[in-house]
This record gives sequence, C-alpha cells and structure tokens, in this order.
Amino acid sequence: MQNQTLMQYFEWYLPSDGQHWSRLANDAEHLAHLGISHIWMPPAFKATNENDVGYGVYDLFDLGEFNQKGTVRTKYGFKDDYLHAIQTLKSYGIQPMADVVLNHKAAADRLESFQVIEVAPEDRTIELGEPFTINGWTGFTFDGRQNTYNDFQWHWYHFTGTDYDAKRRKSGIYLIQGDNKGWAQEELVDNENGNYDYLMYADIDFKHPEVIQNIYDWADWFIQTTGVRGFRLDAVKHIDSFFMGNFIRDMKEKYGQDFYVFGEFWNPDKDANLDYIEKIGERFDLVDVRLHMNLFEASQAGTDYDLRTIFDDSLVQIKPDRAVTFVDNHDTQRGQALVSTVEEWFKPAAYALILLREHGLPCVFYGDYYGISGQYAQEDFKEVLDSLLTIRKDLAYGEQTDYFDDPNCIGWVRSGAENLSPLAILISNAQENYKTMFVGQEWADQTFVDLLGNHSAQVTINSDGYGVFPVAERSLSVWGLAN
Repeated sequence: MQNQTLMQYFEWYLPSDGQHWSRLANDAEHLAHLGISHIWMPPAFKATNENDVGYGVYDLFDLGEFNQKGTVRTKYGFKDDYLHAIQTLKSYGIQPMADVVLNHKAAADRLESFQVIEVAPEDRTIELGEPFTINGWTGFTFDGRQNTYNDFQWHWYHFTGTDYDAKRRKSGIYLIQGDNKGWAQEELVDNENGNYDYLMYADIDFKHPEVIQNIYDWADWFIQTTGVRGFRLDAVKHIDSFFMGNFIRDMKEKYGQDFYVFGEFWNPDKDANLDYIEKIGERFDLVDVRLHMNLFEASQAGTDYDLRTIFDDSLVQIKPDRAVTFVDNHDTQRGQALVSTVEEWFKPAAYALILLREHGLPCVFYGDYYGISGQYAQEDFKEVLDSLLTIRKDLAYGEQTDYFDDPNCIGWVRSGAENLSPLAILISNAQENYKTMFVGQEWADQTFVDLLGNHSAQVTINSDGYGVFPVAERSLSVWGLAN
C-alpha cells in the first residue's frame, strides 16, 4: 500500500469504561476507508488499576483476563475484546501494533529487603552516601494469574533501581547493589541526568539473563496469542540500546521483516537521534520529536516564526526513511508532563506538513481526530483530517518541489502519479498571500480549486504550466483539479 498512514488510537483522558477495544473494532471499516494502514493501540497489559492508561504496567501476561490489582479488565476492556479488535483490524487490511512497555514494572505484590545507594536525581552518577538496606516494592508473584502462561516471578535482583523505601517511608532514586548490578552503561542510554537508565517504578535490569529470557518468552507468547503485527516501544532512551537492538532483530527474524516497529526516543536533538539509530543497527524507526517541537514552536510564535525552518534538524529531513512524523500524542496533550500541544489555529497546517509530503510515516492522533473532553478539552479536527487523509490516499503522489522562499508563507507541489492531477499546497502564518508555482504544461488552461474550501478563488494554469495560488490569512490551502 502506498502512502501508509498510522493512527494512534487513544488519548490520555479516554473514559475508563472498558469499551475502547470494542470502539476500535467498530471503527475499523471507517479507518480503512480513510487509508489508515497501521493502528497503534494503547498498552493492553494489566497495570496499577483499572483506570491506568497502561504505562504503570504490572503484568505483561495479563491482557484483561485475571483478577489482579482490583480488576479483571484493563482501562480498555477484556482480553477477548482486545483479540477481537486485532482480528477485525486485520480483516480490513490494517496492521495492528501493540504499545510495549518494557522499561519498568509497577504495583509489586511484595516488599523485599536489599541494599541500595541513593543517587542524586539530577545526576544519577553521583552517589549520596554509603550502601544501606531498604524495603522496596520489587516482589512480583502475580497471585491472581497463578502461573498461567508463565511461572516467572520477579525479585529485587531483576531490577537496577527503585524509587521508594517503605522502611523509612522515603522517596528517592535508589541504585540496587549486588553482583553485576548498576545502571546500564552510559553509552547505551540517554545521558540526560548523567545516566537516564532510571525513569520510574522498579527499573528492569536488561543485563540480567533471567530478565532477557523472560522478555523473549513473553514476546513469543504475546505475538502468537494476539496476532499483532508490530510494536511501538515505550521510553527507549531509558532502555539498554544493545538489548533493544538485538531484541527487535530477533523478533523481525522470527515474525517477518514486515513486523513494523518504531520507538519513542524522546529527545529533540538530531545527533542523539542519529546516534541511537546507529546503535540499534537501524532495526526500527523513531518518532520525530524535533519536528513536533518545531510545529509546537511555530504555533506559539505565530507571525514571528520563520516557516522556511519548519523542518530544520528534524528526523524526516536528515533520516527520512526512519521518521515517524506526528503533530501531537498522549504525552504532549494539555495536563501531561511533556505538554507541548500544537495550538489549534495551526493544527491543520501541521497535519498538511506530515500528511501531504513525500517522506516519513505520519501518525494521526486520536485526540486530534475525535477531540478531547474534560478539564483539558480540545475540539476535534475530524472534518479537515478526513479531507487531508482522503487527499493523501488519493492524490498526494509524485515528485515534490518546495517553495520555501518566504518566512511567512511556504508551499510545495506534488506532481501526481499517472492519471492523477498535481497538488499545490500553501501555508500562511501571517496575512493572505500567494505563490506562483509550477504544476506542469500538460495542465495548461485547467482550473484548480482549494480542495479544503478555505479559499474561494479558482486558479487557471497558464500555458507555461504555472498557477498563481492564493492562501488566506493564517490558513492552509490544498489546490487540486476542479471536478
């Protein structure tokens, strides 16, 4: 399928009604009609409680089947609902992808005693004193599951660190002591905070052979049980890149090179991204955090932003075959730790910049498509996204020519595939503007209209193949052949 398109099918504030897998299954036909080729589903595993979005993961082998942490279902539903949603997506030709949370485990069943050294939160390489014994939540026995599918139990020595000493009732970052313990090697994780191996909860030790074996056992069980055809890897900058590169290599060897994988490496620095891609042997793609930040900054700055720089230092600019482009996601929406929500006035233009261009795998955010309710409400952009997705599916093909020659108005032309008309796209972050752009002499005397209806003009292509295409103030226009 050409012009593949990913959708993140959840947002942070979804109702905890256990109906989300059913909503997805019922939506599958519509999503296929829009040209969605991949669906990134939220974490399906039992977490700290039934309201957990899924990142406080407790038991990877419980997909909403066992009574654990006060609930059988997860926030999104029961295991059978999940399996049905996956099969329904596949029946419509959509590749279902699981959000895989391997960095940490939460809501342990038992306290255990072990030795730690407390480290400085802002620099985890600085030790704050001598080793001492704490009582930490590191015993995972999964009593509600009773060894179904797998009998592995987790203990303190399977983790590198934790964040709470129940003995002293004190929070901190505690580096677990013992044979072959310690954070991951500094070059294998992000260097923020000295060594960013530790993120939250009980941090998994990917140097431990029993851990590695269990993760592989789980992955085989999970893929074979569910039929998922890809992974979105959570928090990879905190996970040993040597392990992660090998793990995905082995999964692709076993389940096919079309088992699609991308990682959340939350760092806008281009060199850090390129370095990480090299370390993992280019075995999976990364989300384009720099492009997201550029879109966010453009929406904040308005007329002061130079649109000619919108792709500067982005992954899609420097490593286009490895970029998953996105406007917003569950972490950037209002009220979240990484809040950087692209302002509503600029959202249509931001989506045009990922959906109507040649490179990158674009990801549409559920919260942008369906809207967000509650304290951090946001309108939906369903109407314009329906139009942009249809244009992407049907028309956004061919050679791309950029007209990035004005700080407040940029444009580009897609030449079109065989028997398809070209597209001329313009974005303004200031006053009404226009550009003279070349679409091809074979389109001379043809009339082009704004397919989004944002501008009422009609443009006639001249004998040299050029059109003078306008765009309204702080707006987006997509010009195509009038029907």
